Amino acid sequence: MTTCSEYIKSAFPLIDDDLQQYVEDVLENGAEDFENSEEVYEAIGEVLQEISKDKTENDIRNICEDLLNMLRPEQTNGATSSKTRILNAPIHLGSMAANLENNVKDVKSIWLMQRDDSLKVDARKLEKAQAKLQEKQEKRSKDTKVTSVPKLETATASQVTSKKESKLEAKGMNRTQDIRIENFDIAYGDKVLLQGADIVLAYGRRYGLVGRNGLGKSTLLRMIAGGQLQIPSHFSILHVEQEVIGDETLALDSVLQCDTVREGLLKREREISAIINSGSSADSNLSNELTEIYTQLQNIEADKAPAKASIILSGLGFNPTMQQKATKTFSGGWRMRLALARALFSRPDLLLLDEPTNMLDIKAIIWLENYLQNWPTTLLVVSHDRHFLETVPTDILHLHSQRLDSYRGNYEQFVKTKTEKLKNQQREYEAQMAHRSHVQEFIDKFRYNANRAASVQSKIKMLEKLPELKPVEKEVEVTLKFPDTEPLSPPILQLDEVSFKYNEGRIILSNVNLGATMDSRICIVGDNGAGKTTLLKIIMGILSPTSGICHVHRNLKFGYFSQHHVDQLDMNVNSVELLQQSFPGKTVEEYRRQLGSFGVSGDLALQTVASLSGGQKSRVAFARMCMSCPNFLVLDEPTNHLDIETIEALGKAITKFTGGIILVSHDERLIRMVCKELWICGNGSVKSIEGGFDEYRRIVEQELEVSQNK
Repeated sequence: MTTCSEYIKSAFPLIDDDLQQYVEDVLENGAEDFENSEEVYEAIGEVLQEISKDKTENDIRNICEDLLNMLRPEQTNGATSSKTRILNAPIHLGSMAANLENNVKDVKSIWLMQRDDSLKVDARKLEKAQAKLQEKQEKRSKDTKVTSVPKLETATASQVTSKKESKLEAKGMNRTQDIRIENFDIAYGDKVLLQGADIVLAYGRRYGLVGRNGLGKSTLLRMIAGGQLQIPSHFSILHVEQEVIGDETLALDSVLQCDTVREGLLKREREISAIINSGSSADSNLSNELTEIYTQLQNIEADKAPAKASIILSGLGFNPTMQQKATKTFSGGWRMRLALARALFSRPDLLLLDEPTNMLDIKAIIWLENYLQNWPTTLLVVSHDRHFLETVPTDILHLHSQRLDSYRGNYEQFVKTKTEKLKNQQREYEAQMAHRSHVQEFIDKFRYNANRAASVQSKIKMLEKLPELKPVEKEVEVTLKFPDTEPLSPPILQLDEVSFKYNEGRIILSNVNLGATMDSRICIVGDNGAGKTTLLKIIMGILSPTSGICHVHRNLKFGYFSQHHVDQLDMNVNSVELLQQSFPGKTVEEYRRQLGSFGVSGDLALQTVASLSGGQKSRVAFARMCMSCPNFLVLDEPTNHLDIETIEALGKAITKFTGGIILVSHDERLIRMVCKELWICGNGSVKSIEGGFDEYRRIVEQELEVSQNK
C-alpha cells in the first residue's frame, strides 16, 4: 500500500492528508473486488477529479489503471498479491470527526485546518462515490451467493420427564390410565409452536383441540403418535391421518383385520383344524390348544365382530355392496373413511383424529357424533366443525400463545368460560394500573418532602412488590373480503330439464329444473356420490348436460373453489409468487393487498406454500380465485381445514358479497349463517326444500334411525 500512497502524493501534491487517507481506504477495501480500472475510476475518479482541476478525465483514468496495477501486481507479473485488510464499509469522514472531537489535538481534520477552498471536494459527489462503492459490493455479494432450493422444515420436540415415571417405565410397572405430558416444547424449523406446555388426558374423556390455523395442532398429534413426545408404553395409540392402501382386500375384511388378537386366534384355529382333519396328527396337545382358542374367541365375542364392523362401515356411508368391494376400487376420500372405520373398530387406548368430518357428508357426520358420544377410551380430536365440538368433547384444549389451556365442557361452554376469564383478567389489569397510577402520583408529589420520606419509601416498596400484570392479548380478528360486483339484469342462471350421465353409466341427474339470481345464497347437500360436484360443473359449463339446457348470463363470471384446487397449489413458491404466476403484470403491492384481504399478510405471504397449514393454503386459494374479480362464486367444501374463526369470517364475507353464491358444505353452522335456499341432491334428482337446514336434519335423522333398526 506504500507504493500507492507515494504515487497518489506525487500525482496530487496538493491533496489533503485526510482525503488521501480516504482514497487509500477505498482502494484497500476494494483491492480484491476491483476487476478493471473502470471500477476503480467509478469508486474514486470523481474525488480525484475535484482535487486536480488541471487533469483531464483520461489522465484520471490512466492514474486509476496505474493504481490497479499496484494493488493487483499478480495480474501483470504473476506475483502473489500482498495481504489486504477488508473493511466492512468505506470510512466516513463526518463520523470520524464527530467521534474524535475530544481529541482535536491528535487529529488533523479537514474541518479544523486552514486550506485552500478550491481543493475542497463537493460533499454530494463524495457521498455519491461512497454509495457507488457500497452498491457494487452488495451486487457482487448477491451474485456470489449460492441459490438453494427451498427446504421443507421438520417439526422437533423436547420434553422433561420425571425420574419417578422414568423408573416405573423402565421396570414395566407404570400402569397409569391417564396420560400426562409435562414441560414440553415443539418447534417447526425456527418457529416455536409450544413452549413449556403441559397436557393431561384423563382416561375415558373426550378432548377437542382448538386454535388458529398454523399454531401446531396437527403437529402436536403427530408428535404424540410418532413417539417424539413420550407417553407410557402400555398405551396403544392410533392416529387417523393417512388413507388405507388400496389392494384386493375387501372393505369389511380390511376393518376386521385391525383386531390382531382375533385374527391371530382365527389363523391358529385354521392351522390346527387343517392338521387334525388331515389325520396326520392326533396329538392331544393340539386338541387342548384348539379348545383354549375357542374359549378365547368366545370371551372376546369374535362372532359378533363382523356385525360390529358392518355397523361402523354402514354409519360411514358404505352400503352392503360397497362393504364387499376391494379397497383398491375406492377413491381417496372413501379410503380415508375406511381408515376411520378401522380406528373406531380397533378401539385403541388413545384415538387421535385430525379433522374427521372433512371427508364425511352430513349424514355420516351425524352418525359419527352419536357414535363418539359413547367412546369408551381416551379421544383427542382436532376439529373446526363447531357443531361437532359442541356435541362430542367433554373437554376443550385451547392452543394459543405457545401454550395449552384446558377447559371443562364442550365448545359452547369453553367460549363462555374463556370470555369471562378474559374479562376478569382485563378488569384486574385495569384496577392494578389505576392503583399504580394513584400510588405513583403520591410518590411524585411528596418525593422531596422530608416529613413524608418514610411514607414515600413505603409506597415505592409496595409498588415493587406488586405482581406485574400484562394486558389481555386479543387474538387478531380474521377478515375475508370478496370483490365488489356490478349488478346483472335477470335471468342469471337457469337449469331446464337437465339430465346427466357418464358415457353409458347410470344416470347421475335427471330432469333438474332450478334457477339462481345475483342474490342467491344456495347450499347443496346430499350423500357423497349423489352428484353435487357434477351439478356444479354443469352450472359452470365444465360438463355439458346429456339432455336439457343450462342458461347462463353472458356476463356471468364464475369463481370456483374446491379442495383439489388447494391440493394442486405450487408448493415450492411463496404466496406472492403464486399469484404472480397466475396473474402476471401486477405490482407486488397488489398481490400482497389481495393476500391480505384473506388474512395472508406479513411474513406469512413470503413463506413457501408447502410450509403453510391446510387452512392458510385454503386462504391463498381464495385469494387466487378472487384475483379475476368473479361475480358468482361456486364454493365446493370451502371450510375444510379452516379454523372456527375463519369459518365465521367466511360466513360474514358471503353475507356481504354482492354477487350470487352456490355452496356445497357439510358445516352446519356456516349453512345456518348464510343459506337462504337448500338444494337436496339424491336418487338422481335435485330439489329445493322448504324449512331449511332444520328440515333436512330431521330427514337425515329419520333415515339413520330406519337403517339402524334394519
